[in-house]
Amino acid sequence: MARPKMLKLPEVLEEIDMSRAAFYRMRARGQAPRLRKLPNGQLRISRADLDAWWQQCGENAA
Repeated sequence: MARPKMLKLPEVLEEIDMSRAAFYRMRARGQAPRLRKLPNGQLRISRADLDAWWQQCGENAA
């Protein structure tokens, strides 16, 4: 089984066109995609989690 694609936070911020500060505000409100912290302290977001978040945003806008 292949490992899921994990994106770096800067890649995600670029894709969603959002500043780091705005992303962390959304995260504090529980509205951001799930972050995973690696043992070295770096943050990653799975492609599946980001895609699900995008889908949820579309549903909330309708």
